[in-house]
Parts: sequence; structure tokens; C-alpha cells
Amino acid sequence: MVTDRGLQVLRAIVQDYVASSEPVGSKTIVERHSFGVSAATIRGDMAMLEEAELIVAPHTSSGRIPTDKGYRVYVDRLQGMQPLSPAQRQAIARFLDEADDLDDVMARSVRLLSQLTNQVALAQYPSVAKARVRRVEVVQLAASRLLLVVILDSGRVEQRMVDAGQQVEGDAAQAIGRALDVAVAGKPTTDAEESLVAVVEGADPAVATATARVVVALGEALAPTAGDRLVIAGASHLVRGRHDLSGSVTLVLEAIEEQVTLLRLFGEMDAEASAVATRIGREMADGLEQTSIVTGAYGAGGHEAGRVGVLGPTRMDYASNMAAVRAVARYLTRLLDDEER
Repeated sequence: MVTDRGLQVLRAIVQDYVASSEPVGSKTIVERHSFGVSAATIRGDMAMLEEAELIVAPHTSSGRIPTDKGYRVYVDRLQGMQPLSPAQRQAIARFLDEADDLDDVMARSVRLLSQLTNQVALAQYPSVAKARVRRVEVVQLAASRLLLVVILDSGRVEQRMVDAGQQVEGDAAQAIGRALDVAVAGKPTTDAEESLVAVVEGADPAVATATARVVVALGEALAPTAGDRLVIAGASHLVRGRHDLSGSVTLVLEAIEEQVTLLRLFGEMDAEASAVATRIGREMADGLEQTSIVTGAYGAGGHEAGRVGVLGPTRMDYASNMAAVRAVARYLTRLLDDEER
């Protein structure tokens, strides 16, 4: 059993190691922290922490550093989330308020988060699977060429070029768009399929082919994983902190570039009830075991839309990173909800 003082020693080791990147010894703890006990007593506490696999000696006769398990105990039980300063919160508001559209909002969010944390920042585009349809329009571009425009309540816009397979005359294209809008506007994207079948069955025979092709395009646009992607900023921070990754920087950069692993990880973290979720070290996917990720959910239209977060070495400042992620996620939610209204 680790004592209460032992847990406070763990807190000191994590904080000192994150700040200095040097293993932490009992003498350093006594000098820097007010425990009111001798270095020998602290060494006893450290021995219990080592036995519990919360700290480890990276080299013989060195100080100790936290293990993945030690970081997990620190995050879950010991660290307090440090609130951002009023100046930082105002900077977030000003910077994001200047965004022109959803693409600009997402790009600004990751740039800001990377600047606040000095980590790689990630933002998941609002998920199609979690959205409702706000509006559907069909625009005629040529005699047999149409543009399908789908607007979701998160502000996300999906566009599809459609070969109508026939001549579309007069206001038929607009009529197809109105029929689709009536069928699915206001509904969750996951409930749209049945309504689309009814549109095809009730289509004007004169534009039955065009209607069917537009419906297929709309079904693809509303597929749960349609256009899933991440916006990323600050990958250079990984290179600057490569000494913490023991040569695995390339694997981490490949995972960031491919996005599939990180999108799957974001999906798994959706199930976690906490406002800010973490994965640490070996809790991560293959190739990312020397990293940690901190994510927070943001919403739009009254429901969760996606996640924003930071990725970096396990030796990161969890308290300030979690606060920054939470602040950006909350402001992003307010911004997208204002757009919805």
C-alpha cells in the first residue's frame, strides 16, 4: 500500500521530472518540497512507489522517473486542472471569433491549442454520424450535371457533383432538392436512409433517374464516416522533443499523417464520461506507446460533435494541457452553437 505521503512524493516526482526532464532523487525532493521529513524517509516512500510500479530508475544509481502507471495515478488522483488565466481565455475568444467559416474555426483551434501547450494539436471535424441535417439543396450546373449541397447543424457542409444520367429541365433540380430537404431536414443523419427510400419511390417519373442518383450521393454524404478527418498543427513540437520518444518520432509522425489510428482512438475516447479524457503510454495504440493524448469533446446543435486534443510525449504537463483542451473545447462549442442559432 502506498501511503498518502507516498502519493504526494509521486506528485513531486512527476512535477519535477516534467519540468526538468531529469530523474528525481530524494535529496532534490527534500530541497524543493516541504515534506518536513528526512531524505531517508523520502527514500522509503520512493521504495514503496517503485514496488507499486509507479516510478522506475532509468539508470543504476540515478533518481526516479514516473512510469505510465505513475502518470495515470497522477492524472486520476493527484493533479488539479489549472484554470487558464483571464488573459488566456480572452485570447481564445478573440482568436476564434475572427474565424470566417468552419474550416477556419478548426484551423484556428489547433493553431491556438498548439501555441498554448507546445504540443501537437488535433481537432476532429464535426462527425457526420452525430449531426442533424439542417438543409439540402440541389443546384443545376448543366443540362445533366447537378451539385448536391448538404448543410449539417454543426456547420459542416458536404458537396457532391452528380451526373444526373438524363436531361434535367426547368426547375426540376430545385424540386428534387426541396423533396430531399422536406424528407431529411431536422433529422439525425443516422435516420435519413428510410426517408430517402420514400423520396425515390415518390419521384416524378420524368426525373426518376436524376432523383435516384442524387439520393445515392446524399446517402454517401450522410454515411457515418463520410469525410472523417483531423486538422493538425504543431507537428514540429514532436521533433523538438524527440529526446523523450527514444527514436519513435517517425512512427508517431506516420500515425499523425495517416490519421486512421488517431481517428479510431478519438472514437474510443467518446465512450469516456469525463469532460477531458486521457490515454497514457501503453494505453495508446501500437507505435504510440511513448506518447500521451488529452482530448475534450465539443458540441454543436445540442449534441457532441467531435473532439479536440493534444498529443505529445508522456512527459507532458497534464494539468495545464487538460485545462487548455477543456477551454478550447468549451469555446468551440459556444461558437458552433451560436452559428446554429
